[in-house]
Amino acid sequence: FGIATKYGEAVLAVKYREVDALGNHVGGPMYYIRNGLGKNWQWLAVLFATFGMLAGFGIGNGVQCFEVSSALEAFGIPRLVTGLVLGVLVFAVIIGGIDRISQAASALVPAMTILYILACILVLGINIVDVPAAFGTIFSNAFSGEAAVGGAVGQVVLMGFKRGIFSNEAGLGSAPIAHAAAKTNDPVRQGTVAMLGTVIDTLILCTLTALVIITSGVYGGGESGANLSILAFNTGLNGAGWVVTAGLVVFAFTTVLGWSFYGERCTEFLFGERAIKPFRFVWVAVVVIGSVAGDRGVVWGVADTLNGLMALPNLVSLLLLSPVIFKLTSDYNFNRSQEEG
Repeated sequence: FGIATKYGEAVLAVKYREVDALGNHVGGPMYYIRNGLGKNWQWLAVLFATFGMLAGFGIGNGVQCFEVSSALEAFGIPRLVTGLVLGVLVFAVIIGGIDRISQAASALVPAMTILYILACILVLGINIVDVPAAFGTIFSNAFSGEAAVGGAVGQVVLMGFKRGIFSNEAGLGSAPIAHAAAKTNDPVRQGTVAMLGTVIDTLILCTLTALVIITSGVYGGGESGANLSILAFNTGLNGAGWVVTAGLVVFAFTTVLGWSFYGERCTEFLFGERAIKPFRFVWVAVVVIGSVAGDRGVVWGVADTLNGLMALPNLVSLLLLSPVIFKLTSDYNFNRSQEEG
């Protein structure tokens, strides 16, 4: 579901994007709703942009900064200090726009991803005999008879959707805002690129993390969030918890940068270019506020609610525009077969 959704989003983003006054490509759900479904659906585009602007402060800002400050607090670093440092760094990057955000992400994310995968493989290599049982634990807990009778399967599926959105953002409508800015004229090729991100993020990174947590023996011990992953790595490979902390800081920081761009595009769609600068100042303020927030449940609850409100207009538009996705894909495959034949 996530891979197909990500593909459709990117295809439509490139198909219906526009060029702004500065010559940059701008797009996303609000644009493919307006340009693909017509002016009668402008209200749905406005609805998405509104919820997209607000949701960014949850999934793309407050939650990220909260988890970073929680992890660093274990090393004796006060939450406020973390928030202030993050705020300064975020502001220094986002004032440079999409180019500076892209440069920061491309420099940090690939190296950290490789390091994290290697650390996971090393931990699992040490506990290789426990890996089959770990897979069994995952499936047995999710679909056990007791869970089914108690309605827990539905809760598992619901939580899977919630955390899946945090992982790969499929269906949320944020990713197509970035894909619309890509330097390509081929919607289908960009859709293929979009699918790859979901595979790496969810199928590889999340699966490896779950296996590390279970094989290290810390699953069910009471810890949650980043602290659970840190404990798992420290237990499975003595002292390796720093890899999780470093990865969390890098991934959260680049997520905050990326979502600032998504929020800017939604804000610009609603209020025009003049609203971008005020948005940036509010964004940096929420970085600090999110870092010192006191209740993980409240932070995640608000983010989950806003995610649902943001995703709904996007999913409706994907369904209505699915014939366009199908036609573009069919035409691409036909043209490719003609070239090869």
